[in-house]
Amino acid sequence: MADRYTQFTNSSVGKFLAPKLGLPQPTPLRRYEPGQPLLDGPALVGAAKGGRLEKTVAEQLNSAGIDVRKEASEGVKYGALVFDATGITDPAQLREVYDFFHPVMRQVGYCGRVVVLGTPPELTSGKERIAQRALEGFTRSVGKELTKGATSQLVYVAAGSEGATESTLRFLLSAKSAFVDGQVIRVGTAGAGGATITAPTNWEKPLDGKVALVTGASRGIGASIADVLARDGAHVVVLDIPAQGADLSQVANKIGGSALQLDITAKDAGTKLVDYFTERHGKLDIVVHNAGITRDKKLANMDEGRWDSVLTVNLLSQLAVNDTLLASSVLGDNARFIGVSSVAGIAGNLGQTNYGASKAGVIGMVDSTAPAVAEKGHTFNAVAPGFIETQMTAKIPATIREPARRLSSLAQGGLPVDVAETIAWYANPASAGVNGNIVRVCGQALIGA
Repeated sequence: MADRYTQFTNSSVGKFLAPKLGLPQPTPLRRYEPGQPLLDGPALVGAAKGGRLEKTVAEQLNSAGIDVRKEASEGVKYGALVFDATGITDPAQLREVYDFFHPVMRQVGYCGRVVVLGTPPELTSGKERIAQRALEGFTRSVGKELTKGATSQLVYVAAGSEGATESTLRFLLSAKSAFVDGQVIRVGTAGAGGATITAPTNWEKPLDGKVALVTGASRGIGASIADVLARDGAHVVVLDIPAQGADLSQVANKIGGSALQLDITAKDAGTKLVDYFTERHGKLDIVVHNAGITRDKKLANMDEGRWDSVLTVNLLSQLAVNDTLLASSVLGDNARFIGVSSVAGIAGNLGQTNYGASKAGVIGMVDSTAPAVAEKGHTFNAVAPGFIETQMTAKIPATIREPARRLSSLAQGGLPVDVAETIAWYANPASAGVNGNIVRVCGQALIGA
């Protein structure tokens, strides 16, 4: 559905009236197109004294074709500001963060990026733990100050995982992360892990040779996930219930993938998946649990059928399928499990106790499963979409829809492709150090954590 308010505020009349009336002015976001440069403009890279990531990050950005600058210059519009704060071990040293960013905040360009790199607080102690935790409040506040589609993120990197950051930096600095803002990402922290971090031969096709499953893929976000994974080189099997068979076939034909009609809640669904992928493809590398339903009612008015159906589709079926897949030999090396949670699972929603519980359960599933699958060399992460422009959200009354669009740092709704790009980052073979994360794709929604 078209966002007519954003269209208006970016017209000549809207650009004149909006600031005079104090109205939000959403910036049309720069989104990824094949072949485009990672950044529009150079990246200014700095570090606190004793930082352990600056050299590695500069090398990774240079290899990605980014113009890396170490000294600030007046009049330059930067595509990104990147600061290595891993050397900060005392709250008094947080002044170094101020000293780096303060002089150049007005020089962040259109849809620019701010990235702070730190050490996971839970892996530190004393004053260092306090100082590193303070970085979360800093980066989220910066995200609320930035304008013109710019975003701010914090990446905590465990000691020894310095070489595992490239896929995350490429994602966050690129237009693929257009609707990801104010997020905290951890690299190299969930489980001992045996995954191999392999840089793709071609970063434009990082999933070459991979086989992916996307459930609930006949339309909307699921169809977009399938499209992006196929664009990145994977053979994608799209799955949905038989009633969606016609739409599912259209998606499969469009992306050059395969269609599988199956009720994911069936007791033998996991076994059928193992048999299918073993016989047809010999393996399964990427599992995206996108299938989900809503059956909204206030709890006092909710019948047990609404409760049971939502919990079964959105959570219980996923747990059953995971158990079956992990007990089989069908999974490829360094497999990826990716769940789709929701901001509703973090902040809750009126009339969605069943949905909120199921989506919070997905977060719990990641927390519980990520360390265990790491021992097998796999990863388990999830996305938590906020307001995304879909057929479902288009049916929301305008009095609810418009505030939902505007109540974020980016003051607009996201697109299904924004969710898909985040999932593709998780699926990248170079993202093996990214495990146990829940990343909100919500434009830094002002409601929820």
